[in-house]
Amino acid sequence: MGRNFLLQLNICFIVMHLLACSRVQRGHCLVPQRSIISIGAVLDLVSLMGKHQKIAMEIAVEEFNNHLSSSKLDLQVKDSHGNSAQVIASVMDFSKINQVQAIIGTITHNEATLASELSDPINNIPIMSLTSFASKPQLSSPKLPHFIQVGDDINLNMQCIASIVGKFKWKKVTVIYELNNNDFSSDPGILLSLSYSLKLIGSEIDNHLAFPSLSSLSNPKSTIENELNKLKKETNRVFLIVHSSLELANMLFEKAKQIGLMEKGSVWIIPNEVSGLLDSVNSSVIFNMQGVIGFKTHFMEMNEGLRKFKFKFQRKFALDYPQEDNIIPSIFAFQAYDATKAIFEAANKSSSHGKFILDKEFSKKGQLLHSPIFNIINVIGKSYREMAFWSPKLGFSKNIVSDNYDDDDDDSDGIFDTVYWPGDMKSIPKGHNKEERNLTIAIPSKGAFSQFVNVEYDHSKNVTSINGFSIKVFEAAVRRLPYVLNYNFSPFSGSYDEMVDQVYNKTLDAAVGDTSIVAYRYHLVDFSQPYVESGLHMVVTEQPAKSKTWKFLDAFTKEMWLMMIVMHVFVGFVIWMIEREVNEYLRGFGSMLWFLVTVLFYAHREPIRRPLAKIVLTPWLFAIFIVTNSFIASLTSITISQVKPSVLDIQTLKERNHTIACDGNSFIVKYLTDVLKFKPENIRKINSMSDYPAAFENKEIEAAFFVAPHAKVFLAKYSCKGFIKAKNTFRLGGFGFVFPKGSSLAADISEALLNMIESGETEQLEKDMLNEIENESKFNCSSSESKGKNNTSIGLSPFVGLFLICSTFASLALSYHVICLLVKNVDTLTSYLVSTLTQLWRIWRWTTNFFARCCLKIRSIIIRSCTETMAEENVTNSQQMPVVIELVDSVLAAHAS
Repeated sequence: MGRNFLLQLNICFIVMHLLACSRVQRGHCLVPQRSIISIGAVLDLVSLMGKHQKIAMEIAVEEFNNHLSSSKLDLQVKDSHGNSAQVIASVMDFSKINQVQAIIGTITHNEATLASELSDPINNIPIMSLTSFASKPQLSSPKLPHFIQVGDDINLNMQCIASIVGKFKWKKVTVIYELNNNDFSSDPGILLSLSYSLKLIGSEIDNHLAFPSLSSLSNPKSTIENELNKLKKETNRVFLIVHSSLELANMLFEKAKQIGLMEKGSVWIIPNEVSGLLDSVNSSVIFNMQGVIGFKTHFMEMNEGLRKFKFKFQRKFALDYPQEDNIIPSIFAFQAYDATKAIFEAANKSSSHGKFILDKEFSKKGQLLHSPIFNIINVIGKSYREMAFWSPKLGFSKNIVSDNYDDDDDDSDGIFDTVYWPGDMKSIPKGHNKEERNLTIAIPSKGAFSQFVNVEYDHSKNVTSINGFSIKVFEAAVRRLPYVLNYNFSPFSGSYDEMVDQVYNKTLDAAVGDTSIVAYRYHLVDFSQPYVESGLHMVVTEQPAKSKTWKFLDAFTKEMWLMMIVMHVFVGFVIWMIEREVNEYLRGFGSMLWFLVTVLFYAHREPIRRPLAKIVLTPWLFAIFIVTNSFIASLTSITISQVKPSVLDIQTLKERNHTIACDGNSFIVKYLTDVLKFKPENIRKINSMSDYPAAFENKEIEAAFFVAPHAKVFLAKYSCKGFIKAKNTFRLGGFGFVFPKGSSLAADISEALLNMIESGETEQLEKDMLNEIENESKFNCSSSESKGKNNTSIGLSPFVGLFLICSTFASLALSYHVICLLVKNVDTLTSYLVSTLTQLWRIWRWTTNFFARCCLKIRSIIIRSCTETMAEENVTNSQQMPVVIELVDSVLAAHAS
């Protein structure tokens, strides 16, 4: 029963469908007929880009028409053949004859404006342009309120190109572009934008090469070859193709390879409209572009719909253009597809009106904006590799970063380390012809200070040796250049001003040395960044002062020295008393004396074991610290105060009509006469640093004027001779390297010098030079004596409180230690005293007994000798013998007492 019902229901539906179809065929269908919206497309179907755009639009139209909708799109395509006049004619045909509701294609704003002036209906027709735009929306013509551009901003392309040039620091470039149906051919502001962007990174346009569109050339290959041969005669080898079709670029690289412009040293950069189509070209095109750098609009297939589009594109493109090898949709195909889908939305919203009306949002924007991110590519092998990303906000980066970007992060380091350049070159090309001559760089050979530039001739070997601080700085800066600089040093025997004039006349390519940057030279030549700061210093002799051998003793008064010695010995004795029983390092008296010496310099290694000794030592160490620093401060004050210049200022020199000296080859002579108003007859020109001390000693000069770096060198070498810098200092420009006006090398060297200064390399080179000079001066100068006036020595009063604290701690500790010894060792002490006294008593008894025996022996000897004497003299008086014995006994008794 149920199955029969369903069968009958299906039959009814089939019958109704057949009836409806029959009525449709007779024009009496009950379903409303779909309205047709005609869309006009103007494309260059000769180019690969135009073919991609055509296939993409047709796929979008098919997708729209396959959906059940009240409207149907009818796409009408006209081929412009890359000709601007054909574009204008096609737009006018669409507005008058075909009467389309919208126009889409590679139509520039200028072409649309001209067409609207010739055909009024165009003003009411929405035009969606797929070309890159150069003008701002607010500058668009009010006659075209519905003109919409969906391409990239050409100005961003120019900024990207300039960023690539700036990354590799090429100073001059050659610009190549095609004059076709694009704003590039009619808007001079685009090249101005490129020129401005290049100027910001220190580069400039050296040559221009403009090609007409291929459709207007009868023999394009011959024309390209002739123009490239002209470029080959120029020295510049950085070629920027800022605008070109793929077809022109293909011929361009084919001919460039044939005539040798794709060899080592050449640089080629291709634009977005060429790089964006490299996925769809054959291997011969890639082969001719080996080593080329380019940029293409970044695009990611984020959804399933775009992946389906890619599949449909490949299938349809293969059917329509079977002669093409690679079938991969380019970014221009995706843009055309998106633009056509935008028309879908407008068609759906306007179907109820029976008229095509663009959405108001499009009219307000005036253009469909895309994320301005480019992929930087390098053509290598059979395809290309993506090296980095670029955006106007972030610059170069290895990855696409989020909007939360920290300006302090630099993600661009190292991303261009492995670039494949034309001619299989691995290092960065110089950007100019490799046959460039070596630069002739002058160096002053007769400068007064050979520490900066020293030229030595070895006549036996016929060799010239060149060194010095300025030479080392220049060579270090050259090593930091992004290219190889070929140069030869040429010793110059004239003055510094004459050397600058030779650079100004371009007889010399540059000058390296201790050349001061001054105003009157600046308008003749370009100077590099100063590599040392400078100024004009006046050097004079020191004022004589009475010398004293033991001057350091004046830091303290005699009472202070005496108190320090007494306190130091007392504290050391107390510590020795406390520690001697438990510390094997402080048992002997000699150990105590060594401890007293080492503790002054905090160099004692003997461990302090008892807390009581540490309590005594702690305040004394603090006292030593205070007293030592006071001694250093006092001695420094005494020493410094003794150093006084013999002449305080230049006014004194002029009033007393003193003779002064300076380097005769430098600008200082002119500065002293013109600025400081010294009399020319009072200025002695000295051309060697070693002549100044003798001139001072012989009283030939009273002062010498040097620029600051020379003054440092002079004082480092002869400070022990009694020279000192006066307080007068006049600020001047530093030392710089000299280049002709407009030289790009000056900017490169300046940048290298700044990097050296920031890294501390220049400062280290200067320190090495000064240290070497000071070490040499030690052998030439005797030990200088301290000079100065008597200052008030530091007395005892500032340290009385500190000494009282230390002595109190030491006294209390000593008392406590003695008491503890007595209490702890009473029995031991008593037995020790008894034992000691017993020993002394025994010694006394033995001594007295020994003395008594000695006296008896002496008495008997004396008596015997007296008896013998009396017998010899025949003394018979027996009464004299008792007298003699009594006399001997009295003498012995006197000695015994």
